[in-house]
Amino acid sequence: MKTRLPLLLLFYFILSNVLAQTPPTIATFTAGMSRNPGFLTYYWDAKKGKIWLEISQFNTELLYYPTLAQGIGSNDIGLDRGRLGQEHVVTFQRSGNKVLLIEPNYAYRAISPDPLERRAVEESFAKSVHAGFEIVAEEGDNVLVDLTPFLLQDAVGAVQSIAQIKQGTYKLDPSRCALHLPRTKAFPKNTEFETIITLTGEQPGAYLREVVPTPTAVTMHQHHSFVQLPPLNGTIQSGTIQSGTIQSGPDAYQPRAFDPRIGYGGIEFFDYATPVSQPIMKRYISRHRLQKKNPSAAISEAVNPIVYYMDPGAPEPIRSALMEGAGWWNQAFEAAGFRDAFQVKLLPPDADPMDVRYNLIQWVHRSTRGWSYGMSIIDPRTGEILKGKVTLGSLRVRQDYLIAQGLVGKFDTDSSHVGEMMQMSLDRLRQLAAHEVGHTLGLPHNYLASTQGGGTGTPERFGRASVMDYPTMVAKVKGASIDLSDAYAKGIGIYDKWSIRYGYEQFTPGANEKQELDKIVRDMHSAGLSFLTDQDARPEGSVHPGTHLWDNGANAVDELRRVMDVRRVALTNFTDRKIPAGTPMAMLEDVFVPMYLFHRYQVEAVAKVLGGQSYTNALRGDGQPVVSTVPAAEQNRALDALLATLDPAFLAVPPTVLSLIPPRPFRYDANPREVFKRHTGLAFDPLGPPEAAVGMTLRMLLNPERCARLVRQKSLDGKLPGLNDVFTKLHNALLKTLTAQQPDYAGEIARQTERLYLDQLLKLATNKDIDGSVRATAHEALSQAKAHYSSSATSGSRYDYHRWLIAQYMQFPDRMVSAPAQSPPDGAPIDPGQEWLLPACDWEGR
Repeated sequence: MKTRLPLLLLFYFILSNVLAQTPPTIATFTAGMSRNPGFLTYYWDAKKGKIWLEISQFNTELLYYPTLAQGIGSNDIGLDRGRLGQEHVVTFQRSGNKVLLIEPNYAYRAISPDPLERRAVEESFAKSVHAGFEIVAEEGDNVLVDLTPFLLQDAVGAVQSIAQIKQGTYKLDPSRCALHLPRTKAFPKNTEFETIITLTGEQPGAYLREVVPTPTAVTMHQHHSFVQLPPLNGTIQSGTIQSGTIQSGPDAYQPRAFDPRIGYGGIEFFDYATPVSQPIMKRYISRHRLQKKNPSAAISEAVNPIVYYMDPGAPEPIRSALMEGAGWWNQAFEAAGFRDAFQVKLLPPDADPMDVRYNLIQWVHRSTRGWSYGMSIIDPRTGEILKGKVTLGSLRVRQDYLIAQGLVGKFDTDSSHVGEMMQMSLDRLRQLAAHEVGHTLGLPHNYLASTQGGGTGTPERFGRASVMDYPTMVAKVKGASIDLSDAYAKGIGIYDKWSIRYGYEQFTPGANEKQELDKIVRDMHSAGLSFLTDQDARPEGSVHPGTHLWDNGANAVDELRRVMDVRRVALTNFTDRKIPAGTPMAMLEDVFVPMYLFHRYQVEAVAKVLGGQSYTNALRGDGQPVVSTVPAAEQNRALDALLATLDPAFLAVPPTVLSLIPPRPFRYDANPREVFKRHTGLAFDPLGPPEAAVGMTLRMLLNPERCARLVRQKSLDGKLPGLNDVFTKLHNALLKTLTAQQPDYAGEIARQTERLYLDQLLKLATNKDIDGSVRATAHEALSQAKAHYSSSATSGSRYDYHRWLIAQYMQFPDRMVSAPAQSPPDGAPIDPGQEWLLPACDWEGR
């Protein structure tokens, strides 16, 4: 008995340790918790405030992406309601008592049936582990892990966004974070989790102080989505889509090859199984899955139509206008052979907008007007669009109404012209909705469209080939008034039909898809249409004379002349009746700004003609023109048109306006972002608008890259204008106005313009980061100016400053600090440049 007792105690000791190390069953562990079955089943532990995730499938790929469910409300920061984060293909992998959430590297692949070839690529590049979880319970092949720490993180990178825009240094405060159960749900094909996230910091910037009640504590809702991915089966041999399938079955999604001649976003990756004689980089377009019920029919209904749901939070009549504009895309899908394949419906009351099954058009509020976005959740493996997400800023329509107010408003009564102004604003919203939905269908901008094609009842010269351009209203002069009846196009553009055909047309069984796609592009070119996008249009020094934002017309110079005529009529008609009775008179300036600068975007378009080159995304052998320099006569016409915008008579603010704008009253922002900056304190500065307009023209005209092209084109063809020619013509035009002006308002505008021109020359001559030939030419122009200002014809005291400034440059060139012109009020975007910091999407907000 004495020997049995120690053995028995040892047995019980070993057994208790074994039992202590064995995880309990999931049913035992989750007793009393709320079970939520779905794509990923989870349990809510109300006592501990935790989410426990049940994992039943390992090594199975799914899609994970974060979203900002409730934003900050500042366009400048960009953390808006509905903002999508980056998609990640992930798998759960078990190792002992631990589960890792691993992202494979789909940027590098080997599309090959050989598993060893695929493994060689897989082992050559890094993966990413997003999280690790300890197993707390298991039952059969299922395990339970604590998902809460993963969810309570800054998944959308709000800390980095705030720091990037210089709004303060913030960090996540775990004590102020929690799960948000009303928006945490499990669906058949996706499971959604939402959290309340709080960031804390000191010294918040002005943008944060504007929109956060206590800006040292920024609280938002972040959302986590786990989505079922379509199964992959089979291979794409040698990277050619025709020789195999990436999915199996009659409803399989087939990737489609990208063609640079027609615009589509999508995915790209290296395929190391590609023969050496073929490109290793593979590019697929992004598109929704769409198939005909009858593949052999010319026009057929879709197996599953593409349905977009409208946020019911948008008020009427805005909601109906947005739904109508979005619905224009059905015209394009009909051209691609589908009947009623694109539909727009109101989001049902019981539908969750975060559910991946709903393509969503969302109405978003901010403290300032700003960008609208069209984004998509795509399968990074194939390019298939799983969910389209449109974000439309609610203040946009108010800016359009303000512009209409300046053009045609006449408040003899509070209702005068309101219908006309509202109609133009709603027409713009229809186009905006179509534009942003277009992005979610896979389409980028096409900034050539405003120079090509026509529209119903629209003169050919106004273009309108695509809703994927950035349009400005076509305001027409009729006698002494302005007509807005044809301000915006109505319906889808002709280019849009070709682009949807390329992305979605289903070819008859047995057809050669590559040849059919090439025929679509060639036929599009034969119709006089082509494609260029953001990289061709957004930089101020960009090359192509037809790619621009917010322009109209086949000829930029002719359109500037026409727009200047509209501006003349608008300023002539500008009175206090542009605002309703009872409105503070100072608010008249808000309406005046877009009228005075009505030519601002067309100026930039015309500047691209000077030193410009027309080109296409041509492929060898496709017959397209490749690249050609804009003819000399057209470049000189562009320079003359730009010089006309520097004339004091054009720049002068009408005396009637000067007598109507007082300082802003109490409790109204004294220096709002969208009025003219001033050197005169609270008083309206009569030289402020001319300074902004002149600085804008000179900045566009004398862009360093444009200047470099002018130097080079002259060396290649002496008939083309060179940079010296531009400086000479510019100086002579400014000198003519100077000598003609007396010491009055127009004369002061002329002298200010001359000073701004000299400052621009100094900037070019002293900037060591630009082309040496440009600096040398600017130096020569300054030397000639010095000689001119020293001559007897300009010996008066009015030129003392010019002589002194140039002398300072000649003596101390490295010490010169140029005095830039006051920038114009914010125009297309609020805080220009921020769009480049956002994910690949759209940015729009004139």
